[in-house]
Amino acid sequence: MPLLIPFILIPLIEIALFIQIGDAIGLWPTIGLVLLSAFVGTALIRSQGARTLMQIQHSFRTLNDPTRPLAHGAMILIAGVLLLTPGFFTDTLGLLLMIPAVRDWLMRRIGRRMTVTRRGFGFDGGAQPRHGWPGRGQDDVIDADYVVQDDPYPTRDYIELPDNRDPDERGPDGRRRPPSGWVRPD
Repeated sequence: MPLLIPFILIPLIEIALFIQIGDAIGLWPTIGLVLLSAFVGTALIRSQGARTLMQIQHSFRTLNDPTRPLAHGAMILIAGVLLLTPGFFTDTLGLLLMIPAVRDWLMRRIGRRMTVTRRGFGFDGGAQPRHGWPGRGQDDVIDADYVVQDDPYPTRDYIELPDNRDPDERGPDGRRRPPSGWVRPD
């Protein structure tokens, strides 16, 4: 039942605002404002959405907590839906959600009512990272095997070329010659 209230209340508010604003400025300017808000909203979503996507990628690259950029991304998506919905009330809510300070305030308000537990993504239920992830303790031991590969250009079998040679010149085997200026005599 509580979800039904916004579905009834928001259209009533929108209709009342359309009547009031249309009476004050006329039909065509009212329609123009609705279309203008959709275009401005689309431009804002693209710019802020791209910035938020870069923040999310940076969080994943540095293995930081991506909660804030993900929440901002979700709110930008909701703001986009509100801005593309025709109406002045939804446009006002959408524009407010496009302001980062409003999104942070809303996150703090909603965050007070949430309980977060970490599961998966390198965590064992607590805040301790599993072995194999960055940030592991200094006492951890990594067991690994290694293979020694022969140098494809051992210097003892090569002679030095003059300095005026082409740096992209390839040897008889089709490989690039070593950058040191040494080649195998043919």
